[in-house]
Amino acid sequence: MKEKIYKTMSSSGACVLTLGIITLVTGIVSGIMLIVSGARLLKRKSEILL
Repeated sequence: MKEKIYKTMSSSGACVLTLGIITLVTGIVSGIMLIVSGARLLKRKSEILL
């Protein structure tokens, strides 16, 4: 009985850990893309504003 509980908890923990890492990486990549996009807009501000 205890072995089934342990296996269930360990697989659940691994799943949660994996999802956390994926969420973290996605957030970092999204932030970098937003910063780069904003920098491009600032760089070409004079061309955009007439």
